[in-house]
Amino acid sequence: MPQTTAPFTAQDRYFFSEGTHARLYDQLGCHPLAGGGARFAVWAPNAGSVSVVGDWNGWNAEAHPLQPHEDTGIWTGSVGEARPGQAYKYRIRSHHGGYQVDKADPFAFFCEHPPDTASRVWTLDYEWQDSDWMATRGPRNALDAPMSIYEVHAGSWRRRDGNFLNYRELAPLLADYVLEMGFTHVELMPITEHPFYGSWGYQTTGYFAPTARYGTPQDFMFFVDHLHQRGIGVLLDWVPSHFPADEHGLGYFDGTHLYEHADPKQGFHPEWKSSIFNYGRHEVRSFLISSALFWLEKYHLDGLRVDAVASMLYLDYGRKHGEWIPNRHGGRENLEAIEFLQHLNRAVYREHPDTLTVAEESTAWPRVSRPTDMDGLGFGMKWNMGWMHDTLAFMHQEPIHRRYHHHQLTFSLVYAFSENFVLPLSHDEVVYGKGSLVNKMPGDNWQQFANLRALFGYMWGHPGKKLLFMGGEFGQRREWTHDGELEWWVAALEGHAGLQRFVAQLNRVYQATPALHQLDFSGEGFEWIAADDAERSVFAFLRKPRKGAGPPVLVVCNLTPVPRTNYLLGVPAGGRWRELINSDAGEFGGASWGNFGAVDAAPVRAHGRMQSLCLTLPPLSTLMLEHDPHA
Repeated sequence: MPQTTAPFTAQDRYFFSEGTHARLYDQLGCHPLAGGGARFAVWAPNAGSVSVVGDWNGWNAEAHPLQPHEDTGIWTGSVGEARPGQAYKYRIRSHHGGYQVDKADPFAFFCEHPPDTASRVWTLDYEWQDSDWMATRGPRNALDAPMSIYEVHAGSWRRRDGNFLNYRELAPLLADYVLEMGFTHVELMPITEHPFYGSWGYQTTGYFAPTARYGTPQDFMFFVDHLHQRGIGVLLDWVPSHFPADEHGLGYFDGTHLYEHADPKQGFHPEWKSSIFNYGRHEVRSFLISSALFWLEKYHLDGLRVDAVASMLYLDYGRKHGEWIPNRHGGRENLEAIEFLQHLNRAVYREHPDTLTVAEESTAWPRVSRPTDMDGLGFGMKWNMGWMHDTLAFMHQEPIHRRYHHHQLTFSLVYAFSENFVLPLSHDEVVYGKGSLVNKMPGDNWQQFANLRALFGYMWGHPGKKLLFMGGEFGQRREWTHDGELEWWVAALEGHAGLQRFVAQLNRVYQATPALHQLDFSGEGFEWIAADDAERSVFAFLRKPRKGAGPPVLVVCNLTPVPRTNYLLGVPAGGRWRELINSDAGEFGGASWGNFGAVDAAPVRAHGRMQSLCLTLPPLSTLMLEHDPHA
């Protein structure tokens, strides 16, 4: 049914100017009316005049001028001839200087297919079928839940005859694969409308519109709906840190720097050649908070991964001395951005407490994933970039040299519980000459795959939720490219197929084993057994669940190609320890070293414990053994 735009009340005006309005999409933008036509509203406080130009009036600026709404800076008007699907823009003339521009609607629900840049008249009617998921998703998104995230770029996961899949075509194929592989959530790289496909969505112009490259808003709703009905969560990569300078976008919107800072030392990002939002302008905060809530509200998304948070927090990010302006205390912290992020997270968790926000924050900024009333930023989780860098640097070393870098794998446990961490092996690690995951591993073909299986085993055993970029699960050889689909043909080859089976098994074990996920963010869920055997590149630790929730799991890594026999490790309990994971198993492409599926503890003192296991550690491997109290 067509919608009637809600009136812009005095309360709306107050929240808009305060920077806390969370549903501006109900008032601003284009809204088809029940009796036909549409109502338009756009914020352009410094414009001298604003008109709606579109398919119905031959793009004639004189045909449908908008009128200022009191002194809010908002221009409004109704157009009886407007119909769903028609293209339109706002013709904006500035107060002075003769500046005139056609701008896309910042609140448009749908846009033309790029490279065309107009907005479209559209409604968001859709009959959702995911009520069961929505009623039960809170526990699935909770901090103690298993969360194994498959990061996907919609345009290059799969294609048909070289062409993009529609959201509706993509949904069942992706759902089938995600379930087969055992992932719990999908994280989409930005699908917010973006003019340059090669930006992967990180240069956003349509903060309320899914990109038309893959279909309509209803097609995207079907995508989310379908995954939910199959029991899969959907997270969206969202970019409030910067936006491109394309003429039809937000930049210099009404003849002034409305959304961005005017001073390039604050408003221009030197690395990305894009504009930086003015977080000190309250109306801009309302715009961004409304965008975040929009995707959770209208598209039933289960959370937002917030991109490039570090670039928001530091005024000198990517800048040299003299290229930035200190804050009012003389420091480098962006105080307005901090306040915005706190407002954002309070709004998300107030309105949708069963969802989550995840920060991509690459520095040691404190309390990113702590509540705002504890002086935190309020995110639910944070990407652990330190773990990622250290782990990949260690695994890149030839095994003979790893003894000198042992601390790179143990150091992460020094700070592992300071934040609610996600362990990311994301798209950023397999582009721009960095090499694919399997090609980062040293050695011959067998050693490369053994190394990668060992890495994944260590990752799934380490405290923190898991994120893996598409293609990594079967060891794609080439770097990821957005032009074309993944190298699916290699998934059938020896090594690749075994790795794929191993990741699926890891996910199944991870979901079924409370010790591996319940206390991800508490030191009570972790205990070192052996952290200092650098000479043999072996380390071992325990993962523990909440009391009474299940047995502990021993994780052991041998990161040299030398098998270790009769390796003694102290354990907290006698009896049998069953092998849950052996990355060297033949079915995964390994050499089938191991412990015949289980080991019985003996009353031999080791590592300060009265019981111990005498293990065979396969070459370049990770083992997981679960205590069986009934054996």
